[in-house]
Amino acid sequence: MQLDFSNTAIAIAGDVMLDRYWFGDSTRISPEAPVAVVRVNSTHEVPGGAANVAMNVVGLGASTTLLSVVGDDHEGLVLEDDLTRSRVNCVFLRDRSLRTTVKLRILARQQQIARADFEQRPDHEVLLPLVDMFSEQLMMCKVVIFSDYGKGGLTHMSLMMDYAIKAGVDILIDPKGTDYALYRGATCITPNREEFSMVVGSWVNEADFESRAFSLRDRLNLGSLLVTRSEEGMSLFLGHRHIRIYSKARQVFDVSGAGDTVIATLASAIGMGMDIEAAAHLANTAASVVVGKIGTSPISLKELQEHV
Repeated sequence: MQLDFSNTAIAIAGDVMLDRYWFGDSTRISPEAPVAVVRVNSTHEVPGGAANVAMNVVGLGASTTLLSVVGDDHEGLVLEDDLTRSRVNCVFLRDRSLRTTVKLRILARQQQIARADFEQRPDHEVLLPLVDMFSEQLMMCKVVIFSDYGKGGLTHMSLMMDYAIKAGVDILIDPKGTDYALYRGATCITPNREEFSMVVGSWVNEADFESRAFSLRDRLNLGSLLVTRSEEGMSLFLGHRHIRIYSKARQVFDVSGAGDTVIATLASAIGMGMDIEAAAHLANTAASVVVGKIGTSPISLKELQEHV
């Protein structure tokens, strides 16, 4: 199957961040505290959160507009510059009172030693212009992605959802938190196993898992529900069917960013004309590629094509 996403346009709204990596070696324990001392010998910075979703979309050859808010700081400039060079159309609000979200990961010999988060929630009034900016993008896209990382960038999501539903576009959501009422009417939401359990509770067996999934889907009037289950693959709840999609990953080095790849591939495939079931199988293949890499790393069309 030859993949071509070049005619697909996707609008993405959500929380952007800068993923910063420090790599080094660790051979001793600190005399100050029982922690490893890492001698850093290289650093790396990549777009994260909703920005990583956008990087995955353009990596597949589709076009995208990313709507979000960043601080008026160095990290915000680095983030926008990286995205623009990668052909992401950035529609950013700049807030002088806000610090751009940064996730710093320290790794020694390919193992993550620690992570430090620098973040701050934006003021809801600052975000209001994003709603109008989002509505303007709906005339030019086939699919919308809401990438919710719980950082406050989707404060006005209910208004944005209303616009997207009225526009008749496909709406895909990577959810966060325990209040999924905001996602009512979406084409598909893609919680991971832990996020799903936070909303529906623990299950005792597969039948119980299915029952809770169908109940959530029906309660929210979703077109479908896709639960990513780590090494167990995915579960797609569509119509009256529970479609099990088993993981293809041979080696798993790092799952960070895998959910971004899943929803980006799902959206690109739907925008290309695939049905949701075929799109989910393709997204599972894409996820199996990126978990074999270290750090947040988007997939490319060439990589995906090689594994189809």
